[in-house]
Amino acid sequence: MLRAGLGLLVAVLTPLAFAASAPGQPVFGPWGVTLAYMDTGVSPGEDFFRYSNGGWLRSAVIPPDRQFAGVNLELDQENETRLKGIVAELAVKPDAALTAEERKLRDLYDAFEDTRAIEAAGLAPVKADLERIATLKSYAEVATLMGSPATQVGGPFDIGIDIDEKNPDAYAILLSQSGLGMPDRDYYLLKDKDSVATREAYRKYVAAMLAFAGVQTPARSAAVYALEERIARVHWPAAERREAEKVYNPLSLSALQKFAPQFPWGSYLAAAGVSQRSPKGERVVVVREKSAFPKLAAVFAATPVSVWRDYLTVRYLHSRASYLPRQIDDADFDFYGKVIGGQKQQLPRDLRGIHLLDRQMGEALGKLYVARYFPPEAKRKIQQLVANLLKAYEADIGTLTWMGPTTKEKALQKIRRFTPKVGYPDKWRDYSALTIVPGELVRDATNTVVFEWNRELKRIDSPVDRGEWDMTPPTNNAYYNPTLNEIVFPAGILQPPFFDPNADEAVNYGETGATIGHEISHGFDDQGSKYDASGRLHNWWTPQDRKDFDARTAALARQYDQYQPLPGLHVNGKLTLGENIADLAGLVIAYKAYHIALGGKPAPVLSGFSGDQRFYIAYGQSWREVWTDGLTRRIVLSNPHSPSKFRVDGVVRNDDGWYTAFPQIKPGDTYYLPPAERVHLW
Repeated sequence: MLRAGLGLLVAVLTPLAFAASAPGQPVFGPWGVTLAYMDTGVSPGEDFFRYSNGGWLRSAVIPPDRQFAGVNLELDQENETRLKGIVAELAVKPDAALTAEERKLRDLYDAFEDTRAIEAAGLAPVKADLERIATLKSYAEVATLMGSPATQVGGPFDIGIDIDEKNPDAYAILLSQSGLGMPDRDYYLLKDKDSVATREAYRKYVAAMLAFAGVQTPARSAAVYALEERIARVHWPAAERREAEKVYNPLSLSALQKFAPQFPWGSYLAAAGVSQRSPKGERVVVVREKSAFPKLAAVFAATPVSVWRDYLTVRYLHSRASYLPRQIDDADFDFYGKVIGGQKQQLPRDLRGIHLLDRQMGEALGKLYVARYFPPEAKRKIQQLVANLLKAYEADIGTLTWMGPTTKEKALQKIRRFTPKVGYPDKWRDYSALTIVPGELVRDATNTVVFEWNRELKRIDSPVDRGEWDMTPPTNNAYYNPTLNEIVFPAGILQPPFFDPNADEAVNYGETGATIGHEISHGFDDQGSKYDASGRLHNWWTPQDRKDFDARTAALARQYDQYQPLPGLHVNGKLTLGENIADLAGLVIAYKAYHIALGGKPAPVLSGFSGDQRFYIAYGQSWREVWTDGLTRRIVLSNPHSPSKFRVDGVVRNDDGWYTAFPQIKPGDTYYLPPAERVHLW
């Protein structure tokens, strides 16, 4: 979801899904939610997530080819159906009727779907690369292969390009810790039975991938796993990697070489196409997990080249598994899909092809999507709702009692300079430099990766493109980018019933409003609040205000530390703090915006529920979702978002408006908090 290693991009983790509505009719129920999904036999204070969704939860089934079920999946499936229709139309059009981009989309999709040709080709399309890996003789050659964007093999370090967090008018080369085949260091280090079982499955996976390349020596696959474990032991924990100041460490290339001298940086960066000098002098890179770099370099130098060859073979086959014969593709899914994700079977090939196009040529596909499914009037309506939420946030900042006037003025400057982006980019990406050859799947997929890297590298010394998007238009998600101080809402999420002009205002504000508020609030969460109105990583707080804010957010982190989505598996309050702050502040601001929208008039009672109750029920149903245990473990161990249940129960218990809306909530209820213990932020 997030671009690995590319700055502090924060997203909402696809909170809900929607289906198309008939003209003039709300999608669900008489006013915008499904009453049958509720379980009013559950006290709101005992479990508001179940109160809102318990009827649905009783019969919820995760499809065998998915890792979750609920609103998010429903929207994903609707978008998949729409994109399949678009691609099917491209297939029947003659070449003369297609644009160059449309032909590339069609040809890439057709090559992915031609499984007969994939099976017939076997390993021939990757033979040259595998032979190159097998003949590596020196550490410089290993680093060269790791740095090449065409190989996609990774290594102990990852390279990326993003906006410089202390100079948001310029780009920066970012270097991050990397090198693990499992999602996070904790998968290698935890002692619980699930972690032990996952490690054993991964050892078998490594052996299987090496066997496909002709290596069937147990000692060699064991050496690859041991290498990754050594890498994991020196990695920073996920929570520590969130801290913006800690992961901003600019070093010149000569200083980097001295700091971590046991890695061939010159070979690595040259393969990536990074020049030694910039127009301002010696090239400077931003090192993220700084203290890990000398240790990772030491691991690199202490590992025989022969072990690196086997490691790179496994990573290479993993990166291309879906383009290779089914035996390899299935083996890759058996570990990453079944063991890590808890998914029982692969997605159908045609849907996987749609996802491939969205990943590799997302704006070309998105251009066709928005032309059909996101009319200009939809964009205008959402822009107005965003404007209303920004006004509500501005009004709220003015009333804060815990923030002093100096900091408050800086906060107001920041909110007034927010840039909303809605639906799709104003300027579409140019794919004319991308070569797609019909029937050459491995080559074409590699070309898409190299094309994107070269596109970013070419402008490294140019001014920042502030019109660029980090998500494709059909994406069911949203994000805040602190270096541009922007909130971005792709067309894929802006559809009924998430936003339905025919639904009750309480529902629109409880669903869409809370998500817009969530993204705005990322500008003021524990990390986003460290960036000023211009997007620069810079402290704009007075010491006392920052101290007070940190005390409040620490209390919220302690709350989330207590939650257990699986027995013995606790949410990491520090890792999830930014998202939890955004959830809470976003809901509170959406509630205030809803009341502003009422204009002082009382909301009607509908189906026995007041306007405020409908607002909170809609919020609860916006997180109607269940996950596999595998997905739950992966998110909890490595992702900054909390599981869906706690994005409801953990949030509403801190919101005074929730208690007013549901007076039956009382002391002693599971999620009741005394007023003095509720965390109040924005």
